[in-house]
Amino acid sequence: MTAIEPIPERLSQRELRNESGRVLRAVGAGRSFVLTNSGVPVGRIVPLDAPRPGLAITRPAKRDGGWAALGIRRRSVDQPLSEILDDLREDRA
Repeated sequence: MTAIEPIPERLSQRELRNESGRVLRAVGAGRSFVLTNSGVPVGRIVPLDAPRPGLAITRPAKRDGGWAALGIRRRSVDQPLSEILDDLREDRA
């Protein structure tokens, strides 16, 4: 059987700002809060030892291009890398 978790209290941005001490004490005592901005849930404050809730994927990640799309071209260099690094280090000194 799974334990039924209590429904977290809703907390507005203004309440969090004005009553942060009370909120932190409540979280320390094991309570959870859902943060809202203009009534829309935007985040969660939970005690550190609380299990993470299952997260619903609302929008899958989208991959556009990848490294090849950056347009970085590889150049051949006649100078060894150690010499290039030495030159760069001298510029910093």
